[in-house]
Amino acid sequence: MAHILIVEDEDKMRHLLSIMLSRKGYRVDQAGDGIEALEMIRATPFDMVITDIKMPRMDGMELLEKIKEMEIPCPVVFITAFATVESAVEAMRQGVVDYITKPFEEDRILLTVERTLGLSKIMAENIELKRELRDVAGTDEMVYVSKEMASVVDLGLKVARTDATVLIYGESGTGKEFMARVIHHASPRKGSRFVPVNCAAISPSLVESELFGYEKGSFTGADRRSTGKFEFAKGGTLFLDEVGDLPNDAQAKFLRALQEKKIQRVGGNEEIPVNVRVICATNQDLDALIEKGEFRQDLFFRINVFPIHMPPLRERTGDIIPLTNHFLNRYAGSTSIQVTDGAKRLLAEYAWPGNVRELANAMERAVILTGDRGFITADTLSFLRTFPPTGSGDTDLRLPPVGISMESLEKDLVKQALDVTSNNQTAAARLLGLTRSKFRVLMKRLENKGS
Repeated sequence: MAHILIVEDEDKMRHLLSIMLSRKGYRVDQAGDGIEALEMIRATPFDMVITDIKMPRMDGMELLEKIKEMEIPCPVVFITAFATVESAVEAMRQGVVDYITKPFEEDRILLTVERTLGLSKIMAENIELKRELRDVAGTDEMVYVSKEMASVVDLGLKVARTDATVLIYGESGTGKEFMARVIHHASPRKGSRFVPVNCAAISPSLVESELFGYEKGSFTGADRRSTGKFEFAKGGTLFLDEVGDLPNDAQAKFLRALQEKKIQRVGGNEEIPVNVRVICATNQDLDALIEKGEFRQDLFFRINVFPIHMPPLRERTGDIIPLTNHFLNRYAGSTSIQVTDGAKRLLAEYAWPGNVRELANAMERAVILTGDRGFITADTLSFLRTFPPTGSGDTDLRLPPVGISMESLEKDLVKQALDVTSNNQTAAARLLGLTRSKFRVLMKRLENKGS
């Protein structure tokens, strides 16, 4: 049943609306002003908000603006005693779905709620599409001609029809999240949310509360119940990127959630059923992590039901020029820019350690460097020669007679590796032949010397 938030500073009016909607089977929460409502909206995925306009601390207009800024797919209905044509027009212009005046009729409220909830799903899909087009690693659409990618896409479409857990392997920038989105949108769950979580970007102490939520008072600062990603993704797909970075405690709870289809919020005892499809991704060697005791073998067996390997760009060189043209269309806009044969040879021979993401960045940079000349040449792409094109690790570095500064060389290599991989430390470490932990030690040592 739909979950509705009522925001109203008048207690009597707020409770009246709550009773009215609860009688119809809706799940209803209440907030006394916009600030309280905003905290609740951040923690809980509401299907719609009914809010007064005139309120202390934060009024309805400001609350609406905050919801839009956060790109939360939650339609808003205004209800106010100050009904004028001007305020109604302004409210609709700002993005409010409907507008009801006080005193109101119950039938009018129920009709508005029913109509608004029909828009809620459409709004969620539109916002998800915008995020996908902007954030997906690689391209706005699946661009390929190689048999390697055709095979991967075929696997993705086959498993999409099932509810099987998928584990996507691949280097940074190969499009693992994009493939997860393809699977979601080709699945029966496409009408519900796709919820991505980057496990490497979450502090280890916060992973469990991020995934499973927490109860009020479960730790310092937990002043209200918060919904985790498992609950937020109800009916849809939960995508866990960099799953190899999950701490051991979180791995155990994650395994239980997969096995039992139930979770417990941090600090809670209630077992909450979860209906989600789980897709995981990693750029690490999970077998090696298992041998070192850093990843649970039983969890590996549970998530490795249907493995998909995303090939690096150097293994599907036939896609480089089609992708190049795609990114040129994106970044050059209406400007006509051609790629010379020499530039195409350089693009085809380059190792692309940062994969499709690096190619996208390279084309954006090349368009800027080209300016009004209309041609991208090999000279335009000279910045790609930082690393050897073969990817073999051999270099033509020769020690000059006057010697070098080892510290400066290390700093320069670290900076170049981070630049090429868009600051992905795991990929940068791989470029330098280091483990991620050794790479971090190197970075810390260089930072300490610089301070």
